[in-house]
Amino acid sequence: MTEWASSPAMPATRRRLWPQLRLTPRWGVPVGGLLVGLLIAVTLVAPWIVPFDPDQVDVANRLAPMTAQHWLGTDELGRDVLSRLLIGARVSLGTVAAILALVFAIGVTLGSLAGLAGGRIDQLVMRTADLFLTFPTFVMAMCLIGVLGTGMTSMILAIALTHWAWYARVVRILVISQRSRDYVLAATLCGASRWATFRRHMLPGISVQVLILLTLDLGHMMLHVAALSFLGLGVAPPTPEWGVMISDARDLIWARPALVIWPGLAIFLSVAAFNLLSDGLRDRLDPALKEAHG
Repeated sequence: MTEWASSPAMPATRRRLWPQLRLTPRWGVPVGGLLVGLLIAVTLVAPWIVPFDPDQVDVANRLAPMTAQHWLGTDELGRDVLSRLLIGARVSLGTVAAILALVFAIGVTLGSLAGLAGGRIDQLVMRTADLFLTFPTFVMAMCLIGVLGTGMTSMILAIALTHWAWYARVVRILVISQRSRDYVLAATLCGASRWATFRRHMLPGISVQVLILLTLDLGHMMLHVAALSFLGLGVAPPTPEWGVMISDARDLIWARPALVIWPGLAIFLSVAAFNLLSDGLRDRLDPALKEAHG
């Protein structure tokens, strides 16, 4: 085995496998970006393109099959499934955007404070972060919703509070690593205060790196939102959200499986698009991975 691995034929074997290994870095960004762009476009124009009011109940037309009028049929209350899917994309993506904005604000603020101040403040922030990192995020989110109450606002706060700790640790490390950089030392020698130096010279670069990290969590956050809404702890009916749609149709999964398949497929494609885009960005922007991929 050792002789084969060190033989001259090994590079040729690697070259034959190389196109398969480079598939994700090469196509991840354009394919994932296209799918994410379509999702964002749908969320922006959804109120103007939906064929019906997503909350309009038509009991006489309940559980209708796919027709020219109702492309994906109707649900157990006669509501148009396609309209609810389109508006559901707006609700799901908007909720995820609010969560990520809150995570970004808390993580950058506390991580920067710990990295700049040091001492007891650093110890306090990091020990608090360690406490939050001890528990599984989904379990802690359910516990926080139990304290805060159910609903979209409580769900956003709960998910954000269970994810800020990791970003705070990353930001702290970035701040500490940049404190000894030449441009930071030069700004300090010129009389700039610690916070002014951070705001002008360190924060822009840190923010870009954290935003790239946030893209890795887009699909994860969307699954959290859908799962909590499915359990009745997040978005409440009759708001058209994909997790809520699956929850409403769970009793009809054998009689009308399409009512579960359509929102499930929407969640799957959205999460796959976000993961594909984030993996492609990571492979292109991470120096170590970029060198490994040649």
